[in-house]
Amino acid sequence: MMCTQRATTLALAVLAPLALALPLVVGVPAAHALTSSWAGWSPITGSSNDYALRLQPASPGFPAASVASDSRANVQLPGGTSTFLGGSTPPGAKYGSSAGSSYLVLRPRADTATAPSTTTYAFDDPTPDTGWAFVLGDVDADQVRVTALDAAGAAVPAARVNSWFRGAFNHSGGADLPSWSPASSTLVGNPGAVDTDGASGWFEPDLRLSSLTFVFTRRAGFPVYQTWFVTRARPLTGTVSDVSTAPAACPVQGTTLTLVSPYGEQLATTQPDATGAWSFGEWATQAGYTVRVSTPAACAVVGPSQRTVDNRGNDGSAASRAAFLVRQVVPQPISGRVVDGAGDPVAGAAVTLTRPDATTVTLATDPDGRYLFDDNPAATGYTLSLAVPTGYVAGPGGTSRAPFDVAATPVAIPDDFVVVALPAVSGQVTGGGSGLGGVAVTLTPAGGAPTTTVTRGDGSYRFEAVPAGPVTIAPAPPEGYAAPAARTPGVGPAGLAGQDFALTRPGALSGAVVDATGTGVPGVGVTVTGPGAPTTLTTDAAGGYYLDGLTAGGYTVTPVAPAGQTVTTPATLAASITAAGEVRGGLDFVLATAAAPSPSPSPTAPTSTSPAFTATTAGTVPGQSVPATPSSTTEPTADEGADQTGPTLPDTGGPPLLTLLVAGALVLGGATVLARTRRRGPGQGRGPSSP
Repeated sequence: MMCTQRATTLALAVLAPLALALPLVVGVPAAHALTSSWAGWSPITGSSNDYALRLQPASPGFPAASVASDSRANVQLPGGTSTFLGGSTPPGAKYGSSAGSSYLVLRPRADTATAPSTTTYAFDDPTPDTGWAFVLGDVDADQVRVTALDAAGAAVPAARVNSWFRGAFNHSGGADLPSWSPASSTLVGNPGAVDTDGASGWFEPDLRLSSLTFVFTRRAGFPVYQTWFVTRARPLTGTVSDVSTAPAACPVQGTTLTLVSPYGEQLATTQPDATGAWSFGEWATQAGYTVRVSTPAACAVVGPSQRTVDNRGNDGSAASRAAFLVRQVVPQPISGRVVDGAGDPVAGAAVTLTRPDATTVTLATDPDGRYLFDDNPAATGYTLSLAVPTGYVAGPGGTSRAPFDVAATPVAIPDDFVVVALPAVSGQVTGGGSGLGGVAVTLTPAGGAPTTTVTRGDGSYRFEAVPAGPVTIAPAPPEGYAAPAARTPGVGPAGLAGQDFALTRPGALSGAVVDATGTGVPGVGVTVTGPGAPTTLTTDAAGGYYLDGLTAGGYTVTPVAPAGQTVTTPATLAASITAAGEVRGGLDFVLATAAAPSPSPSPTAPTSTSPAFTATTAGTVPGQSVPATPSSTTEPTADEGADQTGPTLPDTGGPPLLTLLVAGALVLGGATVLARTRRRGPGQGRGPSSP
């Protein structure tokens, strides 16, 4: 937890590396470039216990993520000017300084050890399995548990999460370091839960993730933690070579290369230069990219028309390059298309030509769904067949074409191959009325194997290629939520939409009981009434109380004042919780010493001539109640949180000192006179002089 003075000191200590704020280019030849970039963020939306934003990795091809957090206020995105990961830190040394790159500051759900916050990153597509890292900073009087779902929606085992941990360090140069607990996959602050500065840990995942979750728990004070993400990118390059027989030629500049993600999304297109060299530039390091080539009408592809590339290693290797061969069409060509039920092109479908001599050649359709086989001698008995792509079934016309002949003219197959997508099942998972990203949803066909997907940032999910028939659909509720019963609908040929699940999220109430000086009063009973039976709590050592697991509805909170004390604030406070599961804090009460009953006046007691004075509790004015001050509402304004010492009561004044002195003198004078009178007794006073 960085205070402003510490932040300034850190900035002065690391001014030199500020020039490294731009993405780092590792010192290797340009053809073997490797760029590391710290991620950015969209503006924060929402309010306390319901925040949302987007993680925006800087490396193209690395999926963005929707971020949802139930952190209490105040969530921040500091600019990275006073606090950053310099070149002297392990992640800064490997990926370059994060100076000038923003990072996310979060807090617990409430400032109690039983109210952790949960922050989930729901990636638009599964992440690469290498070439990125995240850093958790300022973990000292708190702890962060790390969990994740893999690309298939399965929970990542703790042993695998443990393998990501690269070590602890202190980004401010201090001595405090957190420790890593393999048993619980938790980064834990120092043993004394003491507020320090810069204690951090960093991680490098080594498998594809669909979601990543951090559960942040307060151990002491009013903690915050920081989060950074960094990704790497390498080039994807290749060549297109013309192998036409002279004098014919195929203009390689007229070919088009299309880059497709591992999940079938078209990412970019480019064309080669006059030498045939092409490049898509730098993309996030991962396996599974596909490059497809399309040729002008007068050209044909020789060999494969699509190749997979992998830029995880040295980008000069063959794995990150794709070479294609083209030539002028050699008579006679055979061409056609593969389309879906709506007539849209199906790219990457495998079509096989069998020639009369029983030789075969297989090509993948280009982005327009086209296929073209050339250099076919005139003969009878050619056939074509289609391998139905995954997620489709054969449409009208089937998967083969009747034998046909090649003569003196090109052959254009008039009947397109048609494939029909299997039905899809879709819906949304919500919690408190908002979509929940990163939730695993499992679909199980009757008698079939289960399939799991993960909701996107808006809570939507979709299962493609679901066979018709009855299915069971069930979400796995994330921490802090409860799921309704599974659904068992039937899937028809048209698919099934609107399979929504509304998860319930319990809320919480919290506050404090303090004395007139603002000091917490432990051991005070507090009764909470609302839906369900009343619940009685006891304030902790700091005078605080917290009750979670509350369903939506109206609640009242009433403290039971200890003997000899009274509640000077309203004796009962009310709050309501909606389906969003809010944490209603600030339900605070102030105790004061109860006034002793006035004794009955004695009929023989002398009448006092002193000014009237009524004793009151210190720090109060007679007849004036002491307002309560919320126990946890002050927010730090620096980049990081600052410890708070609890509520402070306003100075409501008291008897002026002069009034006290005058009253005391009068009382003392009256007491002296009374004492002298009693010593003389009856008839002993001095009377008038005798004659």
